[in-house]
Amino acid sequence: MSKQDLFDLSGKVALITGASRGIGESIARTLANYGAHVIVSSRKIDGCEAVASSIREDGGSAEAYACHIGEMDQIEDIWQHIESKHGKLDVLVNNAAANPYFGPIEDTDLGAYHKTVDVNIRGYFFMCARGAQIMKNNGGGSIINVASVNGVNPGHFQGIYSVTKAAVISMTKSFAMELGQQKVRVNALLPGLTDTKFASALTSNEAIKKQAMAHIPMKRVADPDEMAGTVLYLASGASSYTTGTCINVDGGYLTI
Repeated sequence: MSKQDLFDLSGKVALITGASRGIGESIARTLANYGAHVIVSSRKIDGCEAVASSIREDGGSAEAYACHIGEMDQIEDIWQHIESKHGKLDVLVNNAAANPYFGPIEDTDLGAYHKTVDVNIRGYFFMCARGAQIMKNNGGGSIINVASVNGVNPGHFQGIYSVTKAAVISMTKSFAMELGQQKVRVNALLPGLTDTKFASALTSNEAIKKQAMAHIPMKRVADPDEMAGTVLYLASGASSYTTGTCINVDGGYLTI
């Protein structure tokens, strides 16, 4: 493989969930810039279409498809769409996530528990399973799960969210172990504190932000675009012998 082809995704079909904003949007734009046809997915079609339209205006190839991965029927719908329209999937980025509760772990109510688990564990699991089925029948592919540094070091007042992200890390390794001989690679991105709407409860609170900075060697919050390069590596041939790994992109947070 020549150097210029190392990250080339031309001819590849990539599905990115939670892609209407934040980290998912940055990932979708980056994969499209490197030649992939991207399926921009999230709960609401308007946000997906806005991103897909912008990618097309910039010369990329993109389509929008609404899918709430907390709903099993919607998971099945998007896979049927992909199979009927494209007949394959080369890259799956599980990025959609739920964090409906911020507070003492012992006060987590059943509704917040179910919403977080249904999206972050059940949703990721069945997205991985269906993605793997398509990929292994078409010569392989790459699955990238967006977990979190909270899956390693639980975040304060982010108990159930942290529990689910630890499950995503374990899930990534389990799928990687079983799918290695099927040429389906499964890896995870572990973002640190990133400037997104999802993390605004942390980044907009100066006291919490100051406390977080004390544990980040680079002393700043990440931009969503700073997550996309790692996903490009994991999606491309550059990572052809990489599976079952979890890459921290956290400004050094997990080194302390």
